[in-house]
Amino acid sequence: MGYKVVIVGATGNVGREMLNILAEREFPVDEIAALASRRSLGTEVSFGDRTLKTQDLATFDFTGWDMALFAIGSDATKEYAPKAAGAGCVVIDNSSLYRYDPDVPLVVPEVNADAVLGYAKKNIIANPNCSTAQMVVALKPLHDRARIKRVVVSTYQSVSGAGKEGMDELWDQTKAVYNPVSDVPPSKFTKQIAFNVIPHIDVFMEDGSTKEEWKMVAETKKILDPKIKLTATCVRVPVFVGHSEALNIEFEEFLDEDEARDILREAPGIMVIDKREDGGYITPVECVGDFATYISRIRQDSTLDNGLNLWCVSDNLRKGAALNAVQIAEVLGQKALKKG
Repeated sequence: MGYKVVIVGATGNVGREMLNILAEREFPVDEIAALASRRSLGTEVSFGDRTLKTQDLATFDFTGWDMALFAIGSDATKEYAPKAAGAGCVVIDNSSLYRYDPDVPLVVPEVNADAVLGYAKKNIIANPNCSTAQMVVALKPLHDRARIKRVVVSTYQSVSGAGKEGMDELWDQTKAVYNPVSDVPPSKFTKQIAFNVIPHIDVFMEDGSTKEEWKMVAETKKILDPKIKLTATCVRVPVFVGHSEALNIEFEEFLDEDEARDILREAPGIMVIDKREDGGYITPVECVGDFATYISRIRQDSTLDNGLNLWCVSDNLRKGAALNAVQIAEVLGQKALKKG
């Protein structure tokens, strides 16, 4: 027996990627439903070699379905996730709505897979923010070895993190730069994104940080260790897909860069590409479509007694969203539902 799986938001970037990854990883599916808003009703989406027509989320009955992977905004999730969960269907939610709820596990399977078992309180599991997900995959094996005290992270986040509108805006503005009669003013972003970088993701908070930066702090504490101090600067860059992060990590004890490299090479979900030569590192363009979180530029920080620097890159539509949700579904199946 396999699972009856629902994809909510199947016509969006992340929803389509969820369908692709379920097929690629040969997730044991008996039946699958693709849901979307009424305006997208009947839109065709691919699932392996099959074509699915989207059904109306507003009228769908979740009774008898095993799990629903949600890839819609927080407002719609607030309305429909409790309906699905109340009907006995376990919700794996990609929005930020439930991430900080103490009764909802926030899970990155390489880091805290056992937390999935806490799903039963609300029948909901939360997927973390894309920038957090790849970072904690890198931090976990190093934390197990030398205990992390503090992390300083600067992110270089692609426009796909802002959805299709963000990707369209970068595309249209880039073309407009070369066409003197065309003008594409900022709409999705606060300033021009083409040939520019914007140190602003999500809304500003009272202390001057943005909510994206706050998310990275709060989620790292919940997923990995509440004792870790973390400060973040999150920047949107003119890259279509793939988030990059420069990490400065301070440990409680000394960790040699060579040992760190060996630890990361053996860690689940990580690929180390770290040669000290031209091109001996990974960039976002090269990680698109891959499952792994890539680590490069591992080196000691000579300004700290116990410090390391590294570069972390991942496909944000995959590990940052759709892949992590499917991995949660796999763990949920293995540890709790036990079908398939």
